[in-house]
Amino acid sequence: MNFAIIGCGFIAKKHAQAIENIPNAKLIAVCDKYPDAMDFYVENYNATAYVDSIEMLKDSRIDIVCICTPSGFHAAVAEEVAVAKKHIVLEKPIAMTIRETNRIINAAESNNVKLTIVHPNRFRTVVQEVKKILNEDLLGKISHANCLVNWNRGQEYYDQASWRGTKAHDGGVLMNQAIHNLDLLLWFMGKPKEIFSMEATRLRDIEAEDVSTGIIRFENGALANVQASTTVYPKNFEESITIFGEKGTIKIGGTNALFFEKLEVKDLDETEISRIISKVEKDPWGPPGHQRIIEEMILAIENNKKPSVTGQDGKQALELVLAFYKSAESKEIVSL
Repeated sequence: MNFAIIGCGFIAKKHAQAIENIPNAKLIAVCDKYPDAMDFYVENYNATAYVDSIEMLKDSRIDIVCICTPSGFHAAVAEEVAVAKKHIVLEKPIAMTIRETNRIINAAESNNVKLTIVHPNRFRTVVQEVKKILNEDLLGKISHANCLVNWNRGQEYYDQASWRGTKAHDGGVLMNQAIHNLDLLLWFMGKPKEIFSMEATRLRDIEAEDVSTGIIRFENGALANVQASTTVYPKNFEESITIFGEKGTIKIGGTNALFFEKLEVKDLDETEISRIISKVEKDPWGPPGHQRIIEEMILAIENNKKPSVTGQDGKQALELVLAFYKSAESKEIVSL
């Protein structure tokens, strides 16, 4: 299948590399309003460069478009792509508002194209193992969970582009960094019911938050603490999710939530626990997440099924972030 990329910033290179690693997939076109941003893809992938996305989308050879623009532009670009009858791989977050999100989902559905959102952490080896344990109900009734993302993004990171750290086009640590972990928390724990949150902008000169802390009550009654920041000195410190159940405790952690820091499950013997831990340690990242997202999209098109990460999945993660924002602003519990 033939691919195009709209928006040739940093994340676009991950898409290009993923496409290159997939048999029978080829990047044939790129689009960006800055011609210099496309030179890399012209030189390394022989892609045709466009400054006008509408013009690029007239190319009947293009099957799938990867949208890598700033988040605030996702809705407008996704609608253009859907109307052109191209399938959509859309970077996270799906959009900045629910209204924009609904525009994207409706455009894909009405034009009969597939839509997937880039939440690649679902494909990490340790995450897949946790999901299996939860699907088999080996932890029993879940009591609560902790979700931590304490990273570093210095001022120079935000100063790279005028849209970074803005509320209109980027958001803060919840919308940009921690949304991946919130997606996993929802995947593990189910639907949220109530949210209470506080946030602050402590160290970075940006509009949005650089530190946030909050509490979730899920529909099943379980609770979760969420803490996220980009203010940690001098580099990324931790990314972890801990789940406490009546028959076990699981913690995945490290700098990037790649390993089991705790795996104690009543109905798993020591041999099985050692096997699972060893499997994760041998290949912690697994296949690159962007590659898996794109591979799953190709399979969805070929077999006419839903992609592994749907537009509704992206919407649920965004709804949670927006609920955190609403609670922090109102200083009240927000119900979903």
